[in-house]
Order: sequence, then C-alpha cells, then structure tokens
Amino acid sequence: MGNPIKILKNGIIDENPTFAQVIGMCPTLAVTTSAINGVGMGLSTLAVLTCSNFVISVIRKFVPDEARIPCYVVVIASFVTIVEMLLKAFAPPSLVDALGVYIPLIVVNCLILARAEAFAGKNDPIDSLFDGLGMGLGFTLALTVLGAVREILGNGSVFGLTILPEAFPRTIVMILPPGAFLALAFLMVIVNLMRGSAKK
Repeated sequence: MGNPIKILKNGIIDENPTFAQVIGMCPTLAVTTSAINGVGMGLSTLAVLTCSNFVISVIRKFVPDEARIPCYVVVIASFVTIVEMLLKAFAPPSLVDALGVYIPLIVVNCLILARAEAFAGKNDPIDSLFDGLGMGLGFTLALTVLGAVREILGNGSVFGLTILPEAFPRTIVMILPPGAFLALAFLMVIVNLMRGSAKK
C-alpha cells in the first residue's frame, strides 16, 4: 500500500486534473459560471471517481482485458446514476438545473476513465480509493476557484453573496463561455508560477 497523504497530495496539487493534466475540460468550462455550480459538479465527480476507483480495483483481476473498458463504463455509469438520483432528491433545484446534462456526462468524463485505466486497474483498492479522493478533491477545488473567479468578476458576488459594490464594473463576459477560457488560462498561469516557485 502506498502513502495515502502522498496519493492525496498528488491528486490535489501535483497532478491536479484541471491545472496540471488539463482533462475533464467539458464540465470545467461549461458549469463554472458560479462557485456553487463548481462545488456541485466537483463533489458529484468526486463521489463517482472515489467509488468507481474502489470497485474497479476490487474487480480488476476478474475482468478480462478484452472487456476491461466496457466493464469500467458500466461501473462508472452505475455510480453516476446514483449520484444523479441523490442530487434530484436532495440538492436545490437551481443547482440541478444548472448542472443539467453534465451530470450524466460524467460517465464519459476522461478524468474518470483515465484514473480507472491508469490507477485503479493496476493498484489495490485502498490506494485506488485515496487516488479517487485526491483527484476528486483537486477537481472540486479547481472548479470552485474557477467558478468563484468568474462569479466575482461577472456578478460581483460569490456563493450568491454580493461582495463588490454596485459601483464596481461587472465584466459580464466572465460568466459567458469566453470568460471560462480566459479565467482558466489566468488561473493556470498563476498555479504553474506557484508550482515553479515551490520547486525552487
């Protein structure tokens, strides 16, 4: 068994899905018009990633190589269905509407499939559980920060609470699709500069 702290740190910082690996961009760019949307999408992905990593690691020795990917997809789809049902039952309707089709699309999120193939399919269940947790936390953190930046600049609020005075000009483009690319680009520059400074 590997070091759980190191595995968590790898997912949150070293190989962050959004800022380091640049995978799972479809939901990252589409739903992060606000911080709460980022949290909702991130936690949904975290739950699916953690559970599917664990189950895939448990069954990996019983699945023939030829049926590997279809089996992984079935496992992932099962957990996505559970998460979608829980969201519809307990999450605010506004969040469910905002996330919309992107929750079912977690099934084909390359982040989930990549971790199933690269880690869970080759490591023991506990390490895979921590890998899913670390990658999920890293993804949630990235989406929340991206959503918060876009919401602050576009609406002057964060988590629905107004923090910028009315006199402060709103940059509406930040909550439109081009704003997602701009915000992500600047955040990636900042994160990479911080990572470079930490290595020195």
